[in-house]
Amino acid sequence: MRHARPLPSYLIKRYHGWKATEYEENKAWFQRLADEGQRPRAMVVSCCDSRLQVSALFGAEQGEFFIHRNIANLVPPHEPDGEHHGTSATIEYAVRDLKVAHLIVIGHSKCGGIKGCAEICADEHGAARPDDVYLTRWLELLRPAWKRVREAGIEDEEERLHRLEKEGVIVSLENLMTFPFVRRAVEEEALQIHGLWTDIGAGDLEWFDPEAGEFVSL
Repeated sequence: MRHARPLPSYLIKRYHGWKATEYEENKAWFQRLADEGQRPRAMVVSCCDSRLQVSALFGAEQGEFFIHRNIANLVPPHEPDGEHHGTSATIEYAVRDLKVAHLIVIGHSKCGGIKGCAEICADEHGAARPDDVYLTRWLELLRPAWKRVREAGIEDEEERLHRLEKEGVIVSLENLMTFPFVRRAVEEEALQIHGLWTDIGAGDLEWFDPEAGEFVSL
């Protein structure tokens, strides 16, 4: 830790401001959360894009959402191979231990991960990101979504990326159902899974209707 440095001063100031206001005004609530542990109503798999703030989007209180963020809000398929699976472990904990009632996957517009996926999948020679150690392999999870978009024959690039953002959410919903404990909870009606997509610039929110097979505005 030879290169460790103090936090930036603006973060320290914001912390002291939070401690003197929001914390001080809700001290009993924070103590209750600490003593009783978390009891979130829902788990959210969200992109780690800094522009997407799920708690703000839904006006959620502290302790209400169990949030996991990763590149392009991806859920991998069930792979009990003994390797490291951070997203899968988080889903397992949320469903089996926290017993959340809802599991939400939310994608968003102008997603850099989705754009990277499109570049990687379209590159037949593997030259798009030759120095990647982790990212290319992670985004390969979206190849089924990319194939669907390609088969749709969409010519406009922006429209293709929007479609890929939404297809990525659908692939994650499909992968969720490959986890035995998720499928069991859904079949027992102890868990509901939901797919959402939000347009950051317009502030719009869409929900994936599985019966219609398409996203609809909320």
